[in-house]
Amino acid sequence: MTTWYPVAVTLLVAGVIVGVMCTINMLIGPKRPGAIKSEAFECGNPPSGSAWGRFSVRFYLTAILFLIFDVEVIFLYPWAVELRYLGMFGFVEALIFIAILCVGLLYAWQRGALDWD
Repeated sequence: MTTWYPVAVTLLVAGVIVGVMCTINMLIGPKRPGAIKSEAFECGNPPSGSAWGRFSVRFYLTAILFLIFDVEVIFLYPWAVELRYLGMFGFVEALIFIAILCVGLLYAWQRGALDWD
């Protein structure tokens, strides 16, 4: 249990800080609601059209591909740090992993998932 003591203290301190900041905001924060403040923020542009607009499926497909390949690259960082200790076996395993990723990328590219027509 002593190994978890620093984690518990960190969570407790973080919770106290969040609670204090929320309380201070409720007590001294500005309270002037208005029509402009109630609108959704659109990167400085005035909102236009309905919020229920339809997006192309290609947008979602590109986003999913980006997430998949982005997460897979994160798996390579621990491998790169421990490469010296993993030896040749770890190196070959990483090459197989990268080859599978390349095959997936080539398949998505061949199917036209990355084309913005």
